Amino acid sequence: MSELKSAPRAKRPEFRNINAFNDLPGYRWPLGSIVSGMHRASGLILFLLMPFIIWMFDTSVSSEFSYAKFTAAFNLGIGFVPGVVIKLIALGIIWAYLHHFFAGLRHIRMDIFHTVSKEAGKSTAQATLALSLGLTAALGAKLFGLY
Repeated sequence: MSELKSAPRAKRPEFRNINAFNDLPGYRWPLGSIVSGMHRASGLILFLLMPFIIWMFDTSVSSEFSYAKFTAAFNLGIGFVPGVVIKLIALGIIWAYLHHFFAGLRHIRMDIFHTVSKEAGKSTAQATLALSLGLTAALGAKLFGLY
């Protein structure tokens, strides 16, 4: 009895020693992993800028004089640092907070509903980016006095 022979399969490449400089730049990260990495980066930014955040809160609520000093920092600057740089740092904090918040909700949703599929990961990552960047743009426009 003759058996049908299947065509020989091509041998798959073996990666025993990955060279990070040659292999990783060509790797295309899925959107979910990019958002997850940005979640970690935003948490680090919030942690490192915590003294600035505490200073902003303290000077804004202490007294009327400190509030005037606080608003002058955004308009005139502090020392040799112009006000635009202070506004950009504040905008970075706004983005970090919003992104960390929405990405955290994304991770909680994935944990509760066990949605660990490519489609769900991509759609929730898109929603996270759209919400965090959209709200950052709106609050940044308000911060820079566009409305």
